[in-house]
Amino acid sequence: MRGRKATSLAAVLLMIAAVFTVNVATAGPAAADACYTWTRSLSSGANGGDVAELQKRIAGWVSYGENLTIDGEFGPATTAALSRFQAGYGLTADGVAGPQTYNKLYELQSDDCTPLHFSHSETSQNCGAYNYEGGAVSAATARENALRVMWQLEALRHKLGGWPLNLSDGFRSYSCNSSEGGASDSNHLYGSAADIIGSPSLCTIAQAARYAGFEQILGPGYPGHYDHIHVANQGSQWWSAPSCGI
Repeated sequence: MRGRKATSLAAVLLMIAAVFTVNVATAGPAAADACYTWTRSLSSGANGGDVAELQKRIAGWVSYGENLTIDGEFGPATTAALSRFQAGYGLTADGVAGPQTYNKLYELQSDDCTPLHFSHSETSQNCGAYNYEGGAVSAATARENALRVMWQLEALRHKLGGWPLNLSDGFRSYSCNSSEGGASDSNHLYGSAADIIGSPSLCTIAQAARYAGFEQILGPGYPGHYDHIHVANQGSQWWSAPSCGI
């Protein structure tokens, strides 16, 4: 009898341990990440720097013509963008950032916080200088602006079925911008612009960019943009790619 009771008790303890282990694994936060680690779930009404970090990464998941403000306030626009991000990657689209959302973001970002398919070496070409210096804002600000653009491009790439988006230009210093014949107030000077070349067709890129949070979209039909799509964040909407119906 003692042997049977001991065996039964051991089995029960093992079952309890197994259940506890599963609960800890599923209820706890997502694993830590070399770039940035969220330590709490976020939903409507939350605020803080962790909300701003989330907003930066889902800025390309807005609806037509929208631009997500990176303000650290989890409002309706952030909830909607997060829900689209979740749906786009096959997650539960509940508008709540928890372990499933964070683990997907960790999969998508490199140790320096750039998204999987884009890098600072692409956006900081700066006429061969490969830095963010000499523009209209500090190098740190230009770098942050470029990072947001890269996350929007990551969203755009995913929405286009994973087609490669090659960048021909990103941040420019004043001297670089002058040598490139850029406008004196070009968004390239702020690190908030990128020029896209390659496949799919330029018009397909331009049309899809309207759903990726870009306020400025210039392409075929607009002077000097026959061979690339220019996208940027600038505070107001300006789209012009007449050959693409934009």
